[in-house]
Amino acid sequence: MDGYRYRSADHGHAHAYLLPAIRDELRKSKVCRLFDLGCGNGSVGATLHKEGWQVTGVDPSTEGIAQARLAYPQCRFEQGSCYDDLAARYGCFPFVLSLEVIEHVYAPRDFARTVFDLLETGGTAIISTPYHGYLKNLALAAAGRMDRHFTTLWDHGHIKFWSIPTLTALLSDAGFEDIRFHRVGRIPALAKSMIAVAKKPVD
Repeated sequence: MDGYRYRSADHGHAHAYLLPAIRDELRKSKVCRLFDLGCGNGSVGATLHKEGWQVTGVDPSTEGIAQARLAYPQCRFEQGSCYDDLAARYGCFPFVLSLEVIEHVYAPRDFARTVFDLLETGGTAIISTPYHGYLKNLALAAAGRMDRHFTTLWDHGHIKFWSIPTLTALLSDAGFEDIRFHRVGRIPALAKSMIAVAKKPVD
């Protein structure tokens, strides 16, 4: 997604409902170091940096990384993607964060393997993506909003549409355990996004 465009280095609309749940998860740790996979324009990493986190982030978007470096020089943002050997380049982390990225990824098993490899033993992955479930899909269809929701005319837009069962299966197959979910943005049945929290097993 090298051509993915960013209007600014500010937060997107989804961060208003994603960040509170992300902070709740991160507060449980005494180790303030994470990898932001698909960091975009760097706004989330910079916010967490201000809150005491050491953040390393990568994104395939040339424009996104340029904006991130210009706006947030105190953080480390580099161009890269889930198809690269990121663990070999950056090492392993207690947390890997990836917000609203996996729905854009052509090969999600490669994505899941990269997240797994980036984590320290016992580390935590926090992955968000738009939520899909029967009642929400039914409501979208009844309201005539399916075309708008599936964004087929959006260059570099969403190409995978995840539910709790399908994302659970992907993460389980990659070796994760203790997988749980938050649904955020609306009432759970109609949630805008879901946040998967998954552990890399202890050897």
